[in-house]
Amino acid sequence: MNYIKRIFFLFYNAWRSLFFKKIHNSSSVAPSVRIEGSKYITIAKHVSIRRLGWLLALKIDDNTPNLFIDQGVEIGDFCHIASVRNVVIEKDVIIAHGVYISDNVHSFKNFDIPIKYQPVEFKSEVVIGEGSWIGEHVCIVGAKIGKNCVIGANVVLTKNVPDYTTIL
Repeated sequence: MNYIKRIFFLFYNAWRSLFFKKIHNSSSVAPSVRIEGSKYITIAKHVSIRRLGWLLALKIDDNTPNLFIDQGVEIGDFCHIASVRNVVIEKDVIIAHGVYISDNVHSFKNFDIPIKYQPVEFKSEVVIGEGSWIGEHVCIVGAKIGKNCVIGANVVLTKNVPDYTTIL
């Protein structure tokens, strides 16, 4: 059974690679992952993206979005990653289940218009440093995380975090 599953993923990833900016054939993206803007998404070698997530690279202005996932990254189930400018996940990062990562927010400046009808705005670039561990249900919005950091479960992160820092 494991052999058949591996063959399926090989063919599935080969087909899916036609749509990405770049995806390495040693990487695994679960078929249930929703992908939008794949031509702006790069997935390096030995990346694993598990079930029911969402990768979004959305062009909202003249800037070209970039979503880059470097080698050895493991992304758990139900993770949402959205980029309108630049989201980079460096080598060997572990991202637990249910994590939200975004370089943008919905505008809420006009009180007369429901937020869902207001534009998406770039907040700040997101970089998750090499070797970091992002715990379950963490939200990262417009923040940089240094190398080998631990971000504990349920943290909402909107400020930069230096290398070798633990946030609980």
